[in-house]
Amino acid sequence: MIPATTFKGASVAVFGLGGSGLATAHALREGGARVLAWDDQEGARQKAAQAGFEVVDLREVDWVSLAALILAPGVPLTHPAPHWTVGRARAAGVEIIGDIELFCRERQAHAPTAPFVAITGTNGKSTTTALITHVLKATGRDAQMGGNIGTAILSLAPPAPGRFHVIECSSFQIDLTPSLNPSVGLCLNLTADHLDRHGTMEAYAGVKEALIAGTTGTAILGVDDRWTAAMADRAERAGKQVMRLSTRGPVADGLCLEGQDVLRVRAGAVVGRFSLAGIGALRGVHNAQNAMAAFAACEALGLSADEIVQAMRSFPGLAHRMEQVGRRAHVLFVNDSKATNADSTEKALASFTDIYWIAGGKPKEGGIASLAPYFPRIRKSYLIGSSAAEFSATLGTWPHVIAETLDRAVALAAEDASKDGARDAVVLLSPACASYDQFPNFEVRGAAFRDLVLALPGLSPLGGTP
Repeated sequence: MIPATTFKGASVAVFGLGGSGLATAHALREGGARVLAWDDQEGARQKAAQAGFEVVDLREVDWVSLAALILAPGVPLTHPAPHWTVGRARAAGVEIIGDIELFCRERQAHAPTAPFVAITGTNGKSTTTALITHVLKATGRDAQMGGNIGTAILSLAPPAPGRFHVIECSSFQIDLTPSLNPSVGLCLNLTADHLDRHGTMEAYAGVKEALIAGTTGTAILGVDDRWTAAMADRAERAGKQVMRLSTRGPVADGLCLEGQDVLRVRAGAVVGRFSLAGIGALRGVHNAQNAMAAFAACEALGLSADEIVQAMRSFPGLAHRMEQVGRRAHVLFVNDSKATNADSTEKALASFTDIYWIAGGKPKEGGIASLAPYFPRIRKSYLIGSSAAEFSATLGTWPHVIAETLDRAVALAAEDASKDGARDAVVLLSPACASYDQFPNFEVRGAAFRDLVLALPGLSPLGGTP
């Protein structure tokens, strides 16, 4: 745990008592603060009370007496409308921050030179975060991984010299972290996502850019979309050390792709090269970008090219991201629950043919229209969740069925795929949607898929990534 000592002696409101909220409350209490905990859900309030916290209806407190409101990242700050706690805090002049801000303040107060890597972007954040952490640990470093990847940042060991914190940052978390100042900052890519929470693409990109703007050392940016390319240019003009990544063309200083080889370029000259061939967990162009980002980050942290590449070869991959669950005869079952938008699902559809595709959930901006070029790869689609009617309209005459629930979709897809004469039929959960209509998060959705698949008769479990 990281005690939040910077609020010692102060009264602090914590709203949102899920995993990160409770970890925040523990850290504040350990650091000497008075914690006033609240959540709109009775079950969450009961858990906090059982953990010994002072559960207080924040509608009834004197907000002027509070030093801060620590808001869970899932709670709306601006769009579609600010949560009621946000209105109360603003009216009283109380700062609104998140758990990563508490970490940044602790690091600044106690170990300002401790290495801190922050990763954002629309897609690839989790794989890149896990890969950087894997390389650091495989080479003998003390690496702490957390943030949006699933472990609350304040649950980690405290910042210290020689201890590396590798933190995945969502736009929601960045919005609540005004002093975000990583020693190495990464923004991988940007496509339309979470516009219901940010209003416009410009606003969403602006939040992401705050991570790069706060970076004190090397800023690493994918430059294959116009948003991140412009960010890289602005960061360079601001005097930052910038490394660019591209899977589509050359770069003057950074890394680019040539077939399955990654090229390290300085001042326009190739000074190093390594191959991704044979690294099963890093297949595909999207994973090439993740590998380049991890290489660039580890190089910026002082690791040698040889030790980085050697460690990458033992990377096992990430749960819920192109995760091989099992095989039944000629049918492979793949859990890609982390694909919460069309851009992410595109990577999975591009990796297979003869696909029995399970898709749907809470839809994102644009739906699945952008995936039309991949529809010929799909033998049949099984639509679940609140997006089912919309996705059905987009698919049109392409074979599909509205299955409504995941259990029915798995049963139907498994039956249809078993009758397929193709050598490598794939039942693929890659929803292109958030999970919040039927599941609390993508992990629960992926675990449910995994359990359903493993219960199929005649299935041979696999584990790992394709």
